[in-house]
Amino acid sequence: MAVLMEWTLARVVLHPDVQANVHRELDAVVGRSNTVAESAVPSLPYLQALLKEALRMHPPGPLLSWRHRAISDTYVDGHLVPAGTTAMVNQWAMSRDADVWDAPLEFQPERFLPGGKAHGVSVLGADGRLVPFGSGRRSCPGKSLAMTTVTAWMATLLHEFEWTPASGAVDLSEVLRLSCEMAVPLEVRVSARRNV
Repeated sequence: MAVLMEWTLARVVLHPDVQANVHRELDAVVGRSNTVAESAVPSLPYLQALLKEALRMHPPGPLLSWRHRAISDTYVDGHLVPAGTTAMVNQWAMSRDADVWDAPLEFQPERFLPGGKAHGVSVLGADGRLVPFGSGRRSCPGKSLAMTTVTAWMATLLHEFEWTPASGAVDLSEVLRLSCEMAVPLEVRVSARRNV
């Protein structure tokens, strides 16, 4: 989930309006002088939308492990899939499909809020448009724990600090390793938002 947190912070740094929206929500729900409690997480829809959008734009596992092998020559949409071919789900491409997502290359957490076309979309595998943890019997068994933990951590990090670029532009180049990581590690400046 460290990969998701880095991508989310990169997007927050690049989109100060998004950061301001999260700060407003946290201040209203948690209170500027209070620390974030896990019980506040369900009352933070904008933060949850931010994380969904980060998962959509930067799925940690872009090639899901739903591998299937063709046991005989098969045609799919008019294309030959020879016997023995391994097929995988490309979450990275699915999340950039203009037939599924409006303005798929734009970072818009609001798409997951009430009134947005993706409102109600879950990242836990119930909606095929966004399945960063897989779906069905082979989905990640720790997906609920991961989302709860990351949401609580991101709520705390964003509540406590203002995030800005360290110097120059933030590089959103990706590199595929075990997960889809930032090719150039994120460097930021943080400043405290509240007196402790």
